[in-house]
Amino acid sequence: MATSLQIHLISGNPHLRSLLTWHLQQEGYRLSQSIGASQAKGKLAQNSPHLVILDTELSDGDALELCRWIQQQASSLLLMLSTLGDETDIVSGLQAGADDYLSKPFGMQEFLARVDALTRRQRSSAPPASLLYGALEVDLIQRRVKLKQTPIELTPQEFSLLYVLVQALGMPLSRSDILERAWPNGIDNPRTVDTHILSLRKKLEVDPRQPSLIQTVRNVGYRFNMEVLEPGNDGEATQPGAPTGVPNRSALMA
Repeated sequence: MATSLQIHLISGNPHLRSLLTWHLQQEGYRLSQSIGASQAKGKLAQNSPHLVILDTELSDGDALELCRWIQQQASSLLLMLSTLGDETDIVSGLQAGADDYLSKPFGMQEFLARVDALTRRQRSSAPPASLLYGALEVDLIQRRVKLKQTPIELTPQEFSLLYVLVQALGMPLSRSDILERAWPNGIDNPRTVDTHILSLRKKLEVDPRQPSLIQTVRNVGYRFNMEVLEPGNDGEATQPGAPTGVPNRSALMA
């Protein structure tokens, strides 16, 4: 049984939602639901499940656009369900970000086997639930951030930006690099990075006008100053909490 795994089901078809929910719950999965794109985005922005099942029959929005949004904003695996079973349709779904594609109608045993294969892949990869940098905690599952044990409310875009910066382990990144890594399909104006950097600084820095965490690197872009968060650092920025240390590169890339 897979009692610890969370699945979010998106479908505008109430009969399909009810049927799939019942069978998935019988297998021990925890379920949440949305009927369309706008409702799904609101829920997934707050919580990133292990697996998203996206039926192309939605109450609102475009399934491929929603698939791209999920791939960009959430860390979840994604199974797409569709009545369109041509090779072109399957390729379009996979290119939009789906990890697997199942054409309707389908047998329940095949559906459950696909779900099991995807969740088994995620269990075996065992990514870290959170990353710790001294006083800064980045929760990769809930997509939440704490600074000195205080929750920091970030938008999905701000969380993606912060995650990209900390992944670089103190190395400077250009605006173009940040755009490509944080929002590969959503934003194409490099100056938008500056706007989100300012917003992040207001939420993370002691003095946003003199930032010590998110630093500007002249003629390059930005870097996340890891040293400020190391235990024992007495800098003016955030004072470290428990001596959690900085994760190594292999943990970040897991």
